[in-house]
Amino acid sequence: MRRRNLPSLTSLNCFEAAARHLSFTRAADELSLTQSAVSKQVSQLEVTLQHPLFRRVRKRLHLTPEGAVYLGEARKILAQVEMSTRYMQSYGVEADVLNIATLPTFGARWLIPRLNGFRFKYPNINLNIANRTEPFDMQKERIEAAFFFGHGVWPRAECIKLLDEEVVPVCAPSAMEQTTVRDPLDLTDMVLLQVSTRPEGWHDWFEAQDLYTEHSYHGPRFDTFYMALRAARAGCGVALVPKFLAQEELDEGKLVIPWQFSLKSQDAYYMAYPEHMVEVYKLRAFIEWIRAHLD
Repeated sequence: MRRRNLPSLTSLNCFEAAARHLSFTRAADELSLTQSAVSKQVSQLEVTLQHPLFRRVRKRLHLTPEGAVYLGEARKILAQVEMSTRYMQSYGVEADVLNIATLPTFGARWLIPRLNGFRFKYPNINLNIANRTEPFDMQKERIEAAFFFGHGVWPRAECIKLLDEEVVPVCAPSAMEQTTVRDPLDLTDMVLLQVSTRPEGWHDWFEAQDLYTEHSYHGPRFDTFYMALRAARAGCGVALVPKFLAQEELDEGKLVIPWQFSLKSQDAYYMAYPEHMVEVYKLRAFIEWIRAHLD
């Protein structure tokens, strides 16, 4: 399809508003257009798509099955246009945006405390930080710095090692009053809290001590270490987490280590950035800041 035959943003906006309100009149009021203008835009869109988007039943507007499918696509397009426009509006020498992706708990516990003061030293650099737990393409998603756990390799990117990891079991002090832990397997008398991103966590921890239990994979499963830590604090069971992520609760006595064995992970935490952007001022400033704040 030639681009000149593609729907206009005006027609997509009219369709989305009409679908949301199920009314051409209310859509017209929202968009400051006439009812006939909205109806005409939707009709042109239906001609382009070669599918009806609405039908009238007892004088009420309803989406057709095709309309319901296209509504989701239209909203994605409009959201992407808005996001790209906002990105460009904030792009420039005087107020530049640095897009950063981080693992959720790592970002909250390690990264954010190290950003204190960055804004004062670099007032023209605005950090835009988002959580990511799934793999993604930095270039495609316009991410300029990514914090991740792995082997230190990222396609078309340079990587800086930040810190190693050792995992330990943690639980609420009250949990120790109900269970006597004489060896690691006694932890299975408690609920083993699981983390989705580390499905082999408990199995590897027991195996490193030449132990095996059929309970390694049993227990409530959480998306993030933060959720598992909160569950452990609430007395829901024992969580296996990177020690540095639980250090705050350990220091405050809100969590304890029921068995003093830590397993050093083969992987580590890294910061990755596109190799072609190393000389970009905003990224170079951020890299220097992170390097200066490594423990």
